[in-house]
Amino acid sequence: MEFRFFHHFGSYLLMLKGMFSRPENMKMYWKEFMLQCVDIGIGSLGIVLIISIFMGGVTTLQISYQLVSPIIPKATIAQVVRDTIILEFAPTLTCIVLAGVVGSKIASELGNMRVSEQIDALEIMGINTKGYLIGPKILASLIMIPCLIAIAGFLGIWGGLEAGSLANILSHEEFMQGLRQEFKAYNIFFALFKSFVFAFIISTVPSYYGYNVQGGALEIGKASTAAVVVTCVLILFMDYLLAAILL
Repeated sequence: MEFRFFHHFGSYLLMLKGMFSRPENMKMYWKEFMLQCVDIGIGSLGIVLIISIFMGGVTTLQISYQLVSPIIPKATIAQVVRDTIILEFAPTLTCIVLAGVVGSKIASELGNMRVSEQIDALEIMGINTKGYLIGPKILASLIMIPCLIAIAGFLGIWGGLEAGSLANILSHEEFMQGLRQEFKAYNIFFALFKSFVFAFIISTVPSYYGYNVQGGALEIGKASTAAVVVTCVLILFMDYLLAAILL
């Protein structure tokens, strides 16, 4: 078990190192980078919108159920919703979903190219396949996933605002008052820092599993499943580690 871990970890580091060994024409990278930005960012926008709005609404309803007391101001509900969404739900929950959406797609795409020998053909042509196929995916993820998390945080708070108003829990004015009280800008920095770390995991781990597939279509499915599972575990582990260090 330990040998397999160090084997995979060493191969993972060598894959990242290989992206910078032989740089290619930047025009090739730019075109692929823009395609990945559209694929990762725009392609995942719909599911992020749906999850974030309902996430904010459910959070407001659950917190209001727990804070039923005449001595607790209703604005406190909005304050707890704000911090919960910014610190945890928007970055972590969104990235776990993106691990399934984006991660499985990256692993299956690279796995299919490996099995169909397209990667071998590119290497015969003298192209650095790690840099050409994996590099743009990592860079696009580092740009687009934090943007998606920022959108998720905004829509999550808005969903909580509307859910509180529709359920007659607290008015818009009370919710806005809770959003402003005791606000810490550091929470925004913490959420964005986590988003960059999670984006790197979401793009590199599935790339490793997909790039190193051996076999046929069955192995592609197994690699995609393993990539999503390992990515989710690493996201949760780094979520705890970053919270312990930065908070």
